Amino acid sequence: MGTALAADAGPSLKFPAAARERIAIASYPFREHILGRTGASMGTAVGKMELKEFAAHVSAKFNIKKIEPWSAHFRSLEKAYLEELRAAVEKAGGAMVNIAVDGEHSPYAADSAERESAIAFSKEWIDAAVAIGSPSVRTNIPQAKDAKPDVERTAESLRRVAGYGAAKNVIVNLENDNPVSEDPFFLVKVIEKVSSKWLHALPDFGNTLAARDDEYAYKGIEWMFGLAYNISHVKETEVGDGKDKVAHVDLAKTFGIAKKHGYKGYFSMEWDSPGDPYAGTAGLIEKTLKNLS
Repeated sequence: MGTALAADAGPSLKFPAAARERIAIASYPFREHILGRTGASMGTAVGKMELKEFAAHVSAKFNIKKIEPWSAHFRSLEKAYLEELRAAVEKAGGAMVNIAVDGEHSPYAADSAERESAIAFSKEWIDAAVAIGSPSVRTNIPQAKDAKPDVERTAESLRRVAGYGAAKNVIVNLENDNPVSEDPFFLVKVIEKVSSKWLHALPDFGNTLAARDDEYAYKGIEWMFGLAYNISHVKETEVGDGKDKVAHVDLAKTFGIAKKHGYKGYFSMEWDSPGDPYAGTAGLIEKTLKNLS
């Protein structure tokens, strides 16, 4: 009975008001510095930190306590590993704000077995979020090999994922990432179709700008922030897939869109440009603080 009532009420996170407390650091930009699942077997472990060290590391480097880990940086989803990770973050005085999850199965595939695999994958990471104390996951929507993006099938799959998230008190977020299968307007249609308080948008500042023209991209960001709740990705530049377009984000405009929609959630720094991620992230933090002041 309690779970049902909680699901009906929707999530009730308490967000900080102070600008610095609203900033998180994504682990994705530091993928060359963090040991992932395949790192040891590839012989590339020398000099790399474990994910459990990341919260203390960014606290020392940037004076930021919140992190957004990437699924590829988890060495395991076993209970003992997740408990160790959670304890390390808590010891560092840090907190998780979201898990950025990347999978290979498409929730809109024509093949029902493929859709079931996508659903099971997202549920597995919702369980991981519970174990490490993350309030949400960002699940991805990979392109299907046998179908074009389909709102009905995607919504049918994600309705079950969001329902599972509701039962576990974990929010499910969708990001405008892949320009084909995660177009912002497609995601908005899916979220509205599912109509769950546990399924929200994760607006990324740069991804759509790298794939489409500015008018389309900023309108998409506007629509995404209209459905956002607890997490967004801050970028300053983004290189398109064809490497021929480098998008430059109008930070003042994008933060203005977030403010216009009354967004109270976290801004995760996701430096995704050539160069040093430490210098890039420090610059993003400085500009984010300025725009939130």
